[in-house]
Amino acid sequence: MVSSVVYRYFPSRYELLTALIFDAYWVAGERATNAGLESRGGDLMGRWLSIARAVRAWAIESPHEYALIFGTPIPGYVDPRDTVDPAAVIPALLLGLLVDATAQGCPVAWSERPIPKAVRVDLPNVRTAAAVPLTDEASIQGAMAWAQLIGMISFELFGHLANIIFDYDAHFDCQMRNVGLDLGFGRALVQRR
Repeated sequence: MVSSVVYRYFPSRYELLTALIFDAYWVAGERATNAGLESRGGDLMGRWLSIARAVRAWAIESPHEYALIFGTPIPGYVDPRDTVDPAAVIPALLLGLLVDATAQGCPVAWSERPIPKAVRVDLPNVRTAAAVPLTDEASIQGAMAWAQLIGMISFELFGHLANIIFDYDAHFDCQMRNVGLDLGFGRALVQRR
């Protein structure tokens, strides 16, 4: 097939990119959602790890799609409003875990740390986009967990761990388990040991 045939289906490169980005977000979000549903219940650490592992597995299976949505921005391309909902699926799952953690009485790690006023101004947008009722502190935690998840996957996929880390699975699980502990997931497990 010659490349010009694509323009029978997509009027422009911009619309083709949007369709690819939209699809990548939905597929990744669906994988994460299914993983979270399979481990549904009070085990917050188990749900967090299932979601994180599902996102990583999708990224490893679909590195070009991952790079399209989490790699280097495409010069001149601006995501249209259509991509916001699918892009918010995984962060909303993470924030939902924090809602459940609050309901279970897990401590909020950021409750003692100051949040600059300029940052607080943006936090209602985070809660609105994810449609979850969270404190500013929990919203910050969710954003940090999201950044750490995507950062760890990006380090691995883009070769930044090569010749330094040799067991990527173990390293990823260790990092994500520590993020989960920082979020308050599994505090009961740690206290029982």
